[in-house]
This record gives sequence, C-alpha cells and structure tokens, in this order.
Amino acid sequence: MNENLLEIRNVSKAYVGVQALDKVDMTIRKGEIHCLVGENGSGKSTLIKVVAGVVRQDEGEIIINEKLYRYLHAIDSIREGVQIIYQDLSLFPNLTLAENISLNQEIERSRKVINWKDIKEIARHALDEIGEDLDLDERVENISVASKQLVAISRALTQDAKLIIMDEPTSSLTRDEISRLFNVITDLQKRGISTLFVSHKLSEVFEIAERVSILRDGKMVGTFNTEELDNDRLVYLMTGKKVESTIYKFDEKKKKAPLIEVRNLSKSRNFKNISFSVQEGEIVGITGLLGSGRSELALALFGMFPADSGEILLEGKRVSIENTQDAINAGIGYLPEDRLNQGLFIEHSITRNIIVTILEKLLNKFGFISAKKREELVHEWVNRLKVKTPNVESPAQSLSGGNQQRLVLAKWLATNPRVFILDGPTIGVDIASKATIHQIVRGLAENGMGIIIISDEIPEVLQNCNRVLVMAKGKIIHEVKDVTSVTEDEVFSIMSRKEAYEAV
Repeated sequence: MNENLLEIRNVSKAYVGVQALDKVDMTIRKGEIHCLVGENGSGKSTLIKVVAGVVRQDEGEIIINEKLYRYLHAIDSIREGVQIIYQDLSLFPNLTLAENISLNQEIERSRKVINWKDIKEIARHALDEIGEDLDLDERVENISVASKQLVAISRALTQDAKLIIMDEPTSSLTRDEISRLFNVITDLQKRGISTLFVSHKLSEVFEIAERVSILRDGKMVGTFNTEELDNDRLVYLMTGKKVESTIYKFDEKKKKAPLIEVRNLSKSRNFKNISFSVQEGEIVGITGLLGSGRSELALALFGMFPADSGEILLEGKRVSIENTQDAINAGIGYLPEDRLNQGLFIEHSITRNIIVTILEKLLNKFGFISAKKREELVHEWVNRLKVKTPNVESPAQSLSGGNQQRLVLAKWLATNPRVFILDGPTIGVDIASKATIHQIVRGLAENGMGIIIISDEIPEVLQNCNRVLVMAKGKIIHEVKDVTSVTEDEVFSIMSRKEAYEAV
C-alpha cells in the first residue's frame, strides 16, 4: 500500500522573468507532520498554491490519494482532502465562530434556509475533534489570534481534511499558544491527518516535524529526517551560506549617564511601576508572555498610549510624552510589532514611506518638498539598509517581508533618533533577513544609539541584547544582567512560572 498522501513530481512554474519553481519533487506521507522551509522568494508560496489548485504549474504532475492530476483545480484539491490555512487565516471577522466553521458545509448543501441548530452542531463537533471549547456565538473579530487558528483548523475538519497546510501559523502566537497548537497538530496526526507546516522559526521545525523539505531559489534542496539536521546545517541548506550567531557585547567601560531613564512608569490595567535605563550603545531586551505588558510599555514610551504616572528622562532631562510627535521630537523612534498595519502605508511607494516622518526637513524656501533632497535621502537609506527593489517608486507591498522591515527601519532612522524601540523586529522574516536586521541594529548601538528590543523570541534577546528585562502581568519580575549566564529554557521558566505571576 502506498504510504504517500501527496506526491509532487517534476513541478515547474515560471512568472515573467522569474523561475518560481524548478523541477520540484516532494512527498508527504499519510499521518505525517512535515515542514517546508526556505527563505522569502524560495518558492514556498507558489508550491502551496499549486497544491491548492489555485496556480497551474507549467510542467510536472500532482498525485493525491494515488490519483494523478496534470492540472489540479481548486475543487479537486478540496475534494481530495487538502485544506490550506493561509497566514491571514481567511476568516470573516464580523461572523460568529459557529458561522465561520460551518460556512463551507452550508455552501455545499445549497440550502435556501439556514438551520442555525445545524450550524452550531457542525461547529461544536469540529471543535470537539480538536478538544477545544470556545464560545460559538462570539464574533471572530473579538477572539485571540490563537483562537482564530483553532477556528480555521476546525473549519478545515468540516471538509474531511486529510492534509492541512499551515502557512506561518505561529508568527503572532506566544509560546503557550504555540504549545497548544502543536498539541492539536499531534492529535490530528493520531487520527491519520497529515500536516504540512511552513515556518521561518527553526526551533519550531525541530520541535514538531518528522521530516523537513528545503526550498532554495525555486529548487528542492532535499527532504531530510529531522534528526539528520541541526540548526547550523539547516540554515546553510536554506541560504547556501553560513550565518554566524554571536552574542552582542557591550563595553561596560563606556558607560555614561543614561540616554533614557524610566522611573515608576504606570498605566492602568497595562503596567505598574516600571523602572529601567538604557545607556549609549546598549541593547536592552524586554521579554514576557502575551499580556505581560511589554508592547503596552513600548506604546507608552512612544506616546501612542501615554502613561498615567511616572517619569521619562532623556539625557537627564524630564520629558513629557503625550503623543507620537512628542516622542519623535524627544529623539525616540519606534518600529511596531505589526509592520503591515502600523509600520507602513503598504500601497504607497517606498519613497513616500521613507519620507513620511521627515517631511519638514525636505521643504525648500518656498515651502515645497525639494525633489533633490527627497531623492538623495531616499537613495541614501535604501542603499544603507540594502532594501532590495528595482525602483523606489514601487509600492511597499511589492517587497518581501525582510525588505519591508528594513523599510520601516529606514523610515524611523531618517528621524535620527537617540533611542530606538523595536517591537518584534524580525517577525515573519527569513533567516538571512533576520541576521541582516540584527547586524543593522548592532551597528546602530555601536554608533551610540540606545536600543530597546521587545520580543517573545528568547534566542533573539539573548543573542542581541547585553541585558534582558523579564515582564509578567505588567511588572518587571527579573533582570538578566549577563546573557551568557542563562539558557533559553531558564528564561522561559522565569517568564511562565506560576509563583512569578503570584508575586506581582
């Protein structure tokens, strides 16, 4: 009996001037947890769309459940039990959980009158299959990202899913939520359902996958059993080069008066009595689970949601930060966690995104934007941060995730900040882009900028910060003064231990 659920044979796909897939072979076994990895632009999304039947390959064939398809249509893929959960989850925010889960089945039945009892029964049964108990009457827009993932999985199960493909499913989840998701995936495996897991987070690949397929520049590098790989080898196979991982070192001898000092900063229902400082050239990390108050603290420091009480001092002088303009004037820059909705005007050009924070500096004596100044500044930052684009007038949405993040960096670095706050600086970017962003941030610190990195990726803060503050329930519960003295597991234990939460 053939143990393969899906076979991809010699599949190629070219767009204008770009070979997205080049003679790709890949198999997914029945009941297997399989990971697909590769840098942005490696061909992962195109391959998923071919399997989904929404993109037609130029050559090659797909075999699902031992049925040969030279050209797969979306309805064929669905009927064979393939369900795709894209990164945006494709849910209807204004509908209830029950409606979102049951919608596909109701469409198939072509009923003229909706039976609400049936809708709830279908949804409840699907949630029971993954052992979850959610409020079926709640609107999707009011639930967490983790719960939305579970709704999307439940919806897939109503379609008799045999293979569930998840595209970057953990990009916005906390560690606890990721563990919950992995438990669901493991339970699906026990029922014979395969999962293809697409992720940039290599630690998760090793945690969940049985086999790993690696794409690079549209070619399949190979498929490996997870135990055949370690982090360094996987990075090399993905990128074709060795990406060095070193710890950031701050020269304690260069300590001066703090660039920024926070004293007893509080905001009702968000954080309380936060005190810390950042020196010139320091990179200070702040980590904690969802709800710890870490992002809320960043938003307060940048004036988006000002603190209720406490003090903020910049270079020894107390400043009042009531709005974002106050923060910018004080020399604070902020890279937000959600680059698409908060960091960029995604449909506007690269040029407009870079200059939006410094329009006044570009005005000529007549009060108009100087075309020469604008062009010089835009090309300076595109070149300095190595934003890959054929044209600075291209829209921001045309860039890869890593280049979009560099564009957000450029926008704020153009304001020449003294203190730079980065919230989730490498969310959703590939390995090489992540290393480049870390290198850029370290360079800024070495040139005298004070950096605050907020992240729930513990390896990120331990490798790129000289000190790490751990938050829980709105308070700083621990300070790691020497990042070389602790392990990732020890920091996670501090973040999540019950007594730490009770102590605050």
